[in-house]
Amino acid sequence: MADVNDVQVERLVKTFCDEFAKLRAEVGKMIVGHAEIVDGVLVCLFAGGHVLLEGVPGLGKTLLIRTLSEALSLDFSRIQFTPDLMPADIIGTNIIVEDPDTGRRHFEFQRGPLFGQMILADEINRATPKTQSALLEAMQEHTVTVGGQKHTLKEPFFVMATQNPIEQEGTYPLPEAQLDRFMFKLVVNYSNKDELKTIMDRTTTAYRPSIKQVMTGREIIKAQNLVRRIVMAPHVQDYAIRIAMASHPGGPYAVEATNKYVRWGASPRAVQTLTLGGKLHAMLDGRFNASFSDVQKVYLPAMRHRVLLNFEGEAEGISTDDVLKEVLDKTPTMAEAAA
Repeated sequence: MADVNDVQVERLVKTFCDEFAKLRAEVGKMIVGHAEIVDGVLVCLFAGGHVLLEGVPGLGKTLLIRTLSEALSLDFSRIQFTPDLMPADIIGTNIIVEDPDTGRRHFEFQRGPLFGQMILADEINRATPKTQSALLEAMQEHTVTVGGQKHTLKEPFFVMATQNPIEQEGTYPLPEAQLDRFMFKLVVNYSNKDELKTIMDRTTTAYRPSIKQVMTGREIIKAQNLVRRIVMAPHVQDYAIRIAMASHPGGPYAVEATNKYVRWGASPRAVQTLTLGGKLHAMLDGRFNASFSDVQKVYLPAMRHRVLLNFEGEAEGISTDDVLKEVLDKTPTMAEAAA
């Protein structure tokens, strides 16, 4: 990259970091605590990915994306997933329309709620796998095909899905193909005592914050393109590849826990996620080269929904995070260290 471009990227990165901080502050007017969750959602947005939030009801998952949509000049659409929801309820359908002048009838496509820019798929695991799969094409291709006609979705397009823990009644596990299309899976835990006090002060009084718009859709797209201009050195990229391949049982980089407890490892999308997420963390730190630590920061949220445990792992109560932490501990940053 030429010097003039280096200066330009440096200026753009500084501007992005300032806007990111402002956006985080606006979200913080409504969301108390959960700093890692907020940052994880924003990383997915600016890296061009989608995010899955898992947690029991009432932890502010829906409020988070609604607040985020207010701080961004984007079309917001909420889809409440239920067992009787059908794919056409999400995507849309062709309806018969009569021309008032000629009396002739023709089919006209009526767009569903998926034709937004920020989509909240609320309690996505309440719907059947058939309905869940209606999101597959939109999340990957940013298009929707109905009746043989392809419709392009407006950019930027971002899906944030929430789900209750699988153990609860009336839920359907998401298909692996759909899970793989989420950049991160973030686990929302309970608030602590001080956070609960702040939540009560805000929600049981006349507190009504005004959320300011920080960025437009065009600025978000520019930020998404900027991420790809950040450099990841070959040895850092090699590390990202190795820690993803370390989730493959029987593979050349598998650790003991992988071979013992894992049935299926992560797909190539995991390496894409580690790369883009690592680059974005470098940007937020004011750097233009992604490091090992940047990759490590996104490893758990990028991998935990892409690794399936075998029967032995489930029977022994091993979590996916337990296996992934061992991978990080036992995989050297430099390939030469493994020799």
